Amino acid sequence: MTTTLITNIGSLVTNDPTLGEGPLGLIENAALVLEDEKVAWAGPAAQAPAADHAVDAAGRAVIPGFVDSHSHLVFAGDRTAEFNARMSGQPYKAGGIRTTVAATRAATDAELSANVAKYMWEALRQGTTTFETKSGYGLTVEDEARALRIAAEHTDEVTYLGAHIVSPDYADDPAGYVKLVTGEMLDACAPYARWVDVFCEKGAFDGDQARAILKAGMAKGLQARVHANQLTYGPGVQLAVELDAASADHCTHLTDADIDALAQGNTVATLLPGAEFSTRAEWPDARRLIDVGVTVALSTDCNPGSSFTSSMPFCIALAVRDMLMTPDEAIWSATAGGAAALRRTDVGHLNVGARADLTILDAPSHVHLAYRPGVPLIAEVWRKGVRAV
Repeated sequence: MTTTLITNIGSLVTNDPTLGEGPLGLIENAALVLEDEKVAWAGPAAQAPAADHAVDAAGRAVIPGFVDSHSHLVFAGDRTAEFNARMSGQPYKAGGIRTTVAATRAATDAELSANVAKYMWEALRQGTTTFETKSGYGLTVEDEARALRIAAEHTDEVTYLGAHIVSPDYADDPAGYVKLVTGEMLDACAPYARWVDVFCEKGAFDGDQARAILKAGMAKGLQARVHANQLTYGPGVQLAVELDAASADHCTHLTDADIDALAQGNTVATLLPGAEFSTRAEWPDARRLIDVGVTVALSTDCNPGSSFTSSMPFCIALAVRDMLMTPDEAIWSATAGGAAALRRTDVGHLNVGARADLTILDAPSHVHLAYRPGVPLIAEVWRKGVRAV
């Protein structure tokens, strides 16, 4: 066993209220001891035990590594023209996904894998240490299975999203596509995935189709998550709660009944402010969710069409500025909230036994992530006890 002491931490976010102040378990003048891949000790620097190696944080803040629980990284191509048009007044529609489908199908395995590695490295440099990513840009049995196989080479958090939109090949037979997604495609994809997801939305899949897709995936041992209520009011959120899905993602258009369902269930509301920023859409009402006790996560939704950002710090700044979250709430949601959305207990916090994933900020406080938006504040990133950045 090798131990490393990180000391002279200006402020340490542990996300464990038993270790420090408030929900963040904030400790001033703190230290951490890492033992191999895990946290062995956290507390005041003056009480820190000895270790084999020492790192001086020089008064900087330390936070848990970000947990990005929603991204779409297995893709090829570029949708700059679509973004440019949208910023010139044309609204976003789900059908833009078809452009990426064509480019992804044409790409080689090596090209797709290189893209995933590129965007994960980009995110890691910005403090993200746990990544979820999805299929959904192949929409054939072969291409969806290929996407998941490639994703599984880069992360354990892999989601089957054959139900992103109805494949262009089945434009006149959506029922036939649902049959494919719940049958042959699912059989080919399930071995590579942990999760099953569906875009429950006007222009994609309705509530009955979404329920059938999620139940088929669950019968294969996959856990559910749902793209819900992004573009319009709809059944997605309540379906997610009904099936005990880990998360309902987007949650932009919510009724009182939707919020009541989330408050009474175990489903996390994952908010994706990059999508609202990139589509000039209405912001989710994070304040309304938090005030009634809903667990909220923040993620990037990194994808080439509606949210082409891998930056969790950027999403934190948006959440504070435009979704009325406090800086403390936004940090918690980007770390512990993301872990809850993946039903993980080993990441998103820095108490004893947690995976030693942490970010050292070039700032004295985590508040600077919202206070100084757009500034490169990530000084170091440690993943599984090793300095990765």
